Amino acid sequence: MQITPTALPDVLLVAPKVFGDERGFFLESWNRRAFAAGGIDADFVQDNHSRSRRGVLRGLHYQIKHAQGKLVRATEGEVFDVAVDLRRSSPSFGRSVGVVLSAANRHMLWVPPGFAHGFVVLSEYAEILYKATDYWYPEHERTLLWNDAALRIDWPLAIEPTMAPKDAAGLRLADADVYA
Repeated sequence: MQITPTALPDVLLVAPKVFGDERGFFLESWNRRAFAAGGIDADFVQDNHSRSRRGVLRGLHYQIKHAQGKLVRATEGEVFDVAVDLRRSSPSFGRSVGVVLSAANRHMLWVPPGFAHGFVVLSEYAEILYKATDYWYPEHERTLLWNDAALRIDWPLAIEPTMAPKDAAGLRLADADVYA
């Protein structure tokens, strides 16, 4: 397995070792020892699975209390996956990073606690699986405005995305609750 820092060093790109032949493939999507050796020492308490169609944008979500770390991967299709640093004490506060996760590249993205997370679907459909380090608490959920210019996210979109009302009503970084 190869674990590589992104432009935001705490956000890590994981390329698992894939064993494949004419029968198909095998990979370890989680191995506590291997991930801890690569800098991801997390206790996961919840697995989430979503399916969305092309152009659906989900996020940018975070929980102001019970911050969640997320290990995200696409098992079908392709998404542009984004993390935004919301830790005011961090030198990368307000910066974002985006990567393509797909069933074809089998990469995973580690989004640590203290970051907002979201994605847009690039393929006809995509299925995303992600492990979370804390439970979902709707009363603590917050949403950043996906197209806030301060975030400098270069979303690969040809048309306006489809999203939930709460995502369309996200707050600009300047107005959002953030971490210390």
